[in-house]
Amino acid sequence: MPNVRAVPTVRRRRLGDALRTYRTSAGMSQDSAGRAMGWDESKMSRIEGAKARMRPQDIAPLLKLYGVTDPDVVAKLEALAKDAGKQGWWHAYGDVVGLSYKDYLTLESDAESTHIYAPGLIPGLLQTGAYAREIIAATAMTHTPEEVVALAEIRKTRQAILTKPGRPLKLWAVIHEAALHQRFASYPSLMREQLRHLLDMADLPNITIQIMPLAATPHPGMLGLFHVVRFPQPWPTVVNLENIRGGYFVEGTEDVKLFETAFDRVVAAALSVDDSRETIKNLLERNTT
Repeated sequence: MPNVRAVPTVRRRRLGDALRTYRTSAGMSQDSAGRAMGWDESKMSRIEGAKARMRPQDIAPLLKLYGVTDPDVVAKLEALAKDAGKQGWWHAYGDVVGLSYKDYLTLESDAESTHIYAPGLIPGLLQTGAYAREIIAATAMTHTPEEVVALAEIRKTRQAILTKPGRPLKLWAVIHEAALHQRFASYPSLMREQLRHLLDMADLPNITIQIMPLAATPHPGMLGLFHVVRFPQPWPTVVNLENIRGGYFVEGTEDVKLFETAFDRVVAAALSVDDSRETIKNLLERNTT
């Protein structure tokens, strides 16, 4: 059977980045590390560049070479190597899911928590099916009606991560109050259902929802939507930014820290959790259609 070239998936890139960090911390070159492992001269470069597969059984010897023996770190990198080429459930939808979205779904499935500021809409993990279809139809401008339906199904399926047994994703969402006043002419009761769903989701212990009031003081979130996605150690935090063409990632340590600080300031400018719940309840009571 011919060799199949490794596809640089987001998991493989994260593994390569981690191995590069440990190697440089140990003061070793790619050539010297590769020779010590008995590999050809280009293999280390290809592994760190996410262009070659890393066998899980090679993780512990390589990390030992770098002076890393923490069993938790070894186990996590072994697991990542094992799953590096694994395809998620969303691959069944083919090209409907763009490359950047596939990368984000992979990150989300591995994440420990995500912090989201949403200035203009309800975050995808908190949307009802009807709301998702309406929003996707309005914003996914290059997709067919069939693709809109598929993307709405994907968005709803994603939400299972919030109730996953054992380790549900921790979600902290700050939603601008303006998003709660949205109306849908073709579905008058849609927003009422969505508001009720927000209250139900806020009851889950792993979900925190705050509302940014219309009269809020200025804050960094005024510049747009962002997600701060956090992982168990040793994986670094990643930021996802979205626009009308899709999403892209911010991964540099200093840049990520800037967004983490921005989220803290967004939280400080928003209503408290209790006041946010009351705001949603009041809007639900006033929304009688």
